[in-house]
Amino acid sequence: MSDTDPIIELRGVTKTFGRQRVLDEIDLRVERGRNTVIVGRSGTGKSVLLKHIVGLLRPDRGAVYFAGQRIDTLGERALVPIRQQISFVFQLNALFDSMTVLENVAFPMTENQRGRLDHRKIRALAERCLEMVGLRGFERKRPAELSGGERKRVALARAIALDPPPRVILYDEPTAGLDPQRSDAINKLIRRLQEHVHVTGVIVTHDMKSAAEVGDRLLVLWNGRFIADGPPTEVLQARDEHVRRFVQGIAEPEDLRLINA
Repeated sequence: MSDTDPIIELRGVTKTFGRQRVLDEIDLRVERGRNTVIVGRSGTGKSVLLKHIVGLLRPDRGAVYFAGQRIDTLGERALVPIRQQISFVFQLNALFDSMTVLENVAFPMTENQRGRLDHRKIRALAERCLEMVGLRGFERKRPAELSGGERKRVALARAIALDPPPRVILYDEPTAGLDPQRSDAINKLIRRLQEHVHVTGVIVTHDMKSAAEVGDRLLVLWNGRFIADGPPTEVLQARDEHVRRFVQGIAEPEDLRLINA
Protein backbone atom coordinates (compact mmCIF):
# COMPACT_ATOMS: atom_id res chain seq x y z
CA MET A 1 0.00 0.00 0.00
CA SER A 2 1.46 3.38 -1.04
CA ASP A 3 1.55 6.57 1.04
CA THR A 4 -1.02 8.10 -1.32
CA ASP A 5 -3.63 5.43 -0.57
CA PRO A 6 -6.24 6.29 2.10
CA ILE A 7 -5.63 4.93 5.58
CA ILE A 8 -9.42 4.72 6.15
CA GLU A 9 -12.05 4.08 3.54
CA LEU A 10 -15.81 3.66 3.77
CA ARG A 11 -17.55 2.31 0.67
CA GLY A 12 -21.31 2.59 0.42
CA VAL A 13 -21.78 2.33 4.20
CA THR A 14 -25.42 2.27 5.28
CA LYS A 15 -26.62 2.04 8.89
CA THR A 16 -30.21 2.02 10.11
CA PHE A 17 -31.58 2.09 13.65
CA GLY A 18 -35.23 1.15 13.68
CA ARG A 19 -36.87 3.27 10.99
CA GLN A 20 -34.11 5.88 10.92
CA ARG A 21 -31.41 5.57 8.28
CA VAL A 22 -28.48 7.30 9.96
CA LEU A 23 -25.85 6.66 7.28
CA ASP A 24 -27.03 6.40 3.68
CA GLU A 25 -24.48 4.82 1.30
CA ILE A 26 -21.60 6.88 2.70
CA ASP A 27 -18.33 6.99 0.75
CA LEU A 28 -15.28 8.41 2.52
CA ARG A 29 -11.53 8.25 1.90
CA VAL A 30 -9.36 9.58 4.73
CA GLU A 31 -5.88 10.60 3.61
CA ARG A 32 -2.83 9.80 5.72
CA GLY A 33 -1.39 12.52 7.90
CA ARG A 34 -4.27 14.95 7.40
CA ASN A 35 -7.07 16.12 9.68
CA THR A 36 -10.53 15.33 8.31
CA VAL A 37 -13.35 17.16 10.11
CA ILE A 38 -16.99 16.06 9.94
CA VAL A 39 -19.73 18.46 11.05
CA GLY A 40 -23.51 18.25 11.06
CA ARG A 41 -26.61 18.59 13.19
CA SER A 42 -27.01 16.55 16.38
CA GLY A 43 -28.21 13.03 15.69
CA THR A 44 -27.07 12.99 12.05
CA GLY A 45 -24.70 10.05 12.47
CA LYS A 46 -21.30 11.65 13.03
CA SER A 47 -20.42 9.57 16.11
CA VAL A 48 -21.98 6.51 14.46
CA LEU A 49 -19.54 6.99 11.58
CA LEU A 50 -16.58 7.10 13.99
CA LYS A 51 -17.71 3.86 15.62
CA HIS A 52 -17.73 2.15 12.22
CA ILE A 53 -14.11 3.19 11.67
CA VAL A 54 -12.95 1.49 14.88
CA GLY A 55 -15.24 -1.52 14.52
CA LEU A 56 -17.60 -0.74 17.38
CA LEU A 57 -20.48 -0.82 14.89
CA ARG A 58 -20.91 -2.86 11.70
CA PRO A 59 -22.63 -1.48 8.59
CA ASP A 60 -25.91 -2.94 7.39
CA ARG A 61 -24.49 -2.60 3.89
CA GLY A 62 -21.15 -1.47 2.52
CA ALA A 63 -17.56 -2.00 3.64
CA VAL A 64 -14.97 -0.39 5.93
CA TYR A 65 -11.23 -0.57 5.23
CA PHE A 66 -8.21 0.30 7.37
CA ALA A 67 -4.80 0.50 5.68
CA GLY A 68 -6.19 -1.48 2.76
CA GLN A 69 -7.67 -4.28 4.88
CA ARG A 70 -11.42 -4.79 5.13
CA ILE A 71 -12.31 -4.71 8.83
CA ASP A 72 -16.12 -4.72 9.09
CA THR A 73 -16.15 -8.50 8.55
CA LEU A 74 -13.48 -9.25 11.17
CA GLY A 75 -14.23 -10.89 14.51
CA GLU A 76 -13.35 -9.23 17.81
CA ARG A 77 -10.02 -11.04 18.15
CA ALA A 78 -8.93 -10.13 14.62
CA LEU A 79 -9.87 -6.48 15.29
CA VAL A 80 -7.43 -6.17 18.21
CA PRO A 81 -4.32 -5.33 16.12
CA ILE A 82 -6.38 -2.83 14.11
CA ARG A 83 -7.67 -1.09 17.23
CA GLN A 84 -4.15 -0.88 18.64
CA GLN A 85 -3.37 1.52 15.79
CA ILE A 86 -6.38 3.76 16.48
CA SER A 87 -7.00 5.96 19.52
CA PHE A 88 -10.45 7.32 20.40
CA VAL A 89 -10.83 10.62 22.29
CA PHE A 90 -14.34 10.48 23.75
CA GLN A 91 -16.57 13.51 24.16
CA LEU A 92 -16.73 13.02 27.95
CA ASN A 93 -13.03 12.04 28.16
CA ALA A 94 -13.72 8.61 29.78
CA LEU A 95 -11.07 9.06 32.46
CA PHE A 96 -10.94 6.75 35.47
CA ASP A 97 -11.76 8.76 38.60
CA SER A 98 -10.02 6.22 40.84
CA MET A 99 -6.70 6.63 39.00
CA THR A 100 -4.16 9.41 39.01
CA VAL A 101 -3.47 11.40 35.86
CA LEU A 102 -0.31 9.38 35.25
CA GLU A 103 -2.14 6.09 35.72
CA ASN A 104 -4.87 7.20 33.30
CA VAL A 105 -2.31 8.05 30.62
CA ALA A 106 -0.35 4.84 31.20
CA PHE A 107 -3.47 2.65 31.08
CA PRO A 108 -3.45 1.95 27.29
CA MET A 109 0.19 0.85 27.44
CA THR A 110 -0.43 -1.31 30.50
CA GLU A 111 -3.35 -3.01 28.72
CA ASN A 112 -1.95 -3.27 25.21
CA GLN A 113 1.74 -4.03 25.62
CA ARG A 114 1.25 -7.40 27.39
CA GLY A 115 4.53 -7.25 29.27
CA ARG A 116 6.61 -5.96 26.35
CA LEU A 117 7.39 -2.73 28.19
CA ASP A 118 8.57 -2.63 31.77
CA HIS A 119 7.04 -0.33 34.38
CA ARG A 120 9.80 2.28 34.13
CA LYS A 121 9.48 2.65 30.36
CA ILE A 122 5.68 2.92 30.59
CA ARG A 123 6.04 5.65 33.22
CA ALA A 124 8.62 7.53 31.13
CA LEU A 125 6.41 7.40 28.04
CA ALA A 126 3.36 8.57 30.01
CA GLU A 127 5.35 11.46 31.48
CA ARG A 128 6.55 12.42 27.99
CA CYS A 129 2.96 12.45 26.69
CA LEU A 130 1.84 14.64 29.59
CA GLU A 131 4.69 17.04 28.89
CA MET A 132 3.64 17.21 25.24
CA VAL A 133 0.15 18.42 26.23
CA GLY A 134 1.48 20.86 28.84
CA LEU A 135 0.61 18.88 31.98
CA ARG A 136 4.00 18.21 33.47
CA GLY A 137 3.63 18.20 37.27
CA PHE A 138 0.04 16.91 37.14
CA GLU A 139 1.00 13.23 37.42
CA ARG A 140 -0.38 12.65 40.93
CA LYS A 141 -3.60 14.62 40.55
CA ARG A 142 -6.94 12.89 39.98
CA PRO A 143 -9.51 13.84 37.32
CA ALA A 144 -11.83 15.45 39.90
CA GLU A 145 -9.07 17.98 40.70
CA LEU A 146 -8.77 19.14 37.08
CA SER A 147 -10.60 21.71 34.99
CA GLY A 148 -12.53 20.67 31.90
CA GLY A 149 -9.69 21.76 29.63
CA GLU A 150 -7.13 19.88 31.71
CA ARG A 151 -9.21 16.70 31.54
CA LYS A 152 -9.37 17.08 27.75
CA ARG A 153 -5.58 17.35 27.65
CA VAL A 154 -5.21 14.21 29.78
CA ALA A 155 -7.47 12.41 27.30
CA LEU A 156 -5.26 13.62 24.43
CA ALA A 157 -2.12 12.49 26.25
CA ARG A 158 -3.66 9.07 26.77
CA ALA A 159 -4.61 8.90 23.08
CA ILE A 160 -0.95 9.07 22.02
CA ALA A 161 0.37 6.94 24.89
CA LEU A 162 1.14 3.88 22.78
CA ASP A 163 4.42 2.39 21.60
CA PRO A 164 4.48 2.81 18.66
CA PRO A 165 2.17 5.87 18.61
CA PRO A 166 -1.29 5.46 17.04
CA ARG A 167 -1.63 5.94 13.32
CA VAL A 168 -5.11 7.47 13.67
CA ILE A 169 -6.88 9.46 16.39
CA LEU A 170 -10.67 9.74 16.33
CA TYR A 171 -11.91 12.84 18.16
CA ASP A 172 -15.56 13.01 19.25
CA GLU A 173 -16.43 16.65 20.07
CA PRO A 174 -12.96 17.51 21.47
CA THR A 175 -13.94 21.08 22.47
CA ALA A 176 -17.43 20.32 23.83
CA GLY A 177 -18.17 22.15 27.09
CA LEU A 178 -15.05 24.33 26.97
CA ASP A 179 -14.83 28.11 26.94
CA PRO A 180 -13.30 29.78 23.82
CA GLN A 181 -9.79 30.06 25.30
CA ARG A 182 -9.59 26.45 26.40
CA SER A 183 -11.10 25.38 23.07
CA ASP A 184 -8.32 27.27 21.31
CA ALA A 185 -5.73 25.43 23.39
CA ILE A 186 -7.24 22.06 22.43
CA ASN A 187 -7.29 23.05 18.76
CA LYS A 188 -3.60 23.90 18.91
CA LEU A 189 -2.88 20.59 20.63
CA ILE A 190 -4.67 18.66 17.89
CA ARG A 191 -2.54 20.43 15.29
CA ARG A 192 0.59 19.79 17.36
CA LEU A 193 -0.13 16.06 17.55
CA GLN A 194 -0.64 15.99 13.79
CA GLU A 195 2.69 17.70 13.17
CA HIS A 196 4.87 16.08 15.84
CA VAL A 197 3.40 12.58 16.11
CA HIS A 198 2.44 12.47 12.39
CA VAL A 199 -0.99 11.12 13.27
CA THR A 200 -4.06 11.13 11.03
CA GLY A 201 -7.05 12.81 12.67
CA VAL A 202 -10.78 12.33 12.13
CA ILE A 203 -12.64 14.99 14.11
CA VAL A 204 -16.38 15.18 14.75
CA THR A 205 -17.49 18.56 16.07
CA HIS A 206 -20.23 21.21 16.22
CA ASP A 207 -17.61 23.91 16.77
CA MET A 208 -17.19 25.69 13.43
CA LYS A 209 -14.21 27.75 14.66
CA SER A 210 -12.48 24.53 15.70
CA ALA A 211 -13.36 22.88 12.38
CA ALA A 212 -11.74 25.74 10.48
CA GLU A 213 -8.61 25.74 12.65
CA VAL A 214 -7.81 22.03 12.87
CA GLY A 215 -9.21 20.73 9.57
CA ASP A 216 -7.36 20.16 6.32
CA ARG A 217 -10.65 18.90 4.92
CA LEU A 218 -14.21 19.61 6.04
CA LEU A 219 -17.33 17.54 5.29
CA VAL A 220 -20.93 18.36 6.18
CA LEU A 221 -23.20 15.40 6.99
CA TRP A 222 -26.91 15.92 6.32
CA ASN A 223 -29.65 13.26 6.38
CA GLY A 224 -27.11 10.47 6.20
CA ARG A 225 -25.08 11.84 3.30
CA PHE A 226 -22.28 14.32 2.74
CA ILE A 227 -23.56 17.50 1.11
CA ALA A 228 -20.28 19.44 1.19
CA ASP A 229 -16.64 18.34 1.03
CA GLY A 230 -13.49 20.38 0.60
CA PRO A 231 -11.01 22.72 2.30
CA PRO A 232 -12.63 24.53 5.26
CA THR A 233 -12.35 27.93 3.57
CA GLU A 234 -14.41 26.66 0.62
CA VAL A 235 -17.02 24.75 2.62
CA LEU A 236 -17.60 27.68 4.97
CA GLN A 237 -18.54 29.78 1.94
CA ALA A 238 -20.69 27.11 0.24
CA ARG A 239 -23.98 28.23 -1.30
CA ASP A 240 -25.95 25.12 -0.36
CA GLU A 241 -28.80 26.31 1.88
CA HIS A 242 -28.38 23.59 4.53
CA VAL A 243 -24.62 24.15 4.70
CA ARG A 244 -25.05 27.92 4.94
CA ARG A 245 -27.60 27.65 7.74
CA PHE A 246 -25.45 25.22 9.72
CA VAL A 247 -22.26 27.24 9.32
CA GLN A 248 -24.01 30.48 10.32
CA GLY A 249 -26.04 28.88 13.12
CA ILE A 250 -29.43 29.67 11.55
CA ALA A 251 -32.35 27.39 12.47
CA GLU A 252 -33.96 25.30 9.75
CA PRO A 253 -37.59 26.21 8.89
CA GLU A 254 -38.88 22.91 10.33
CA ASP A 255 -37.20 23.69 13.65
CA LEU A 256 -38.94 27.05 13.78
CA ARG A 257 -42.29 25.42 12.95
CA LEU A 258 -41.87 23.09 15.94
CA ILE A 259 -41.12 26.04 18.20
CA ASN A 260 -44.10 28.02 16.94
CA ALA A 261 -46.55 25.10 16.91
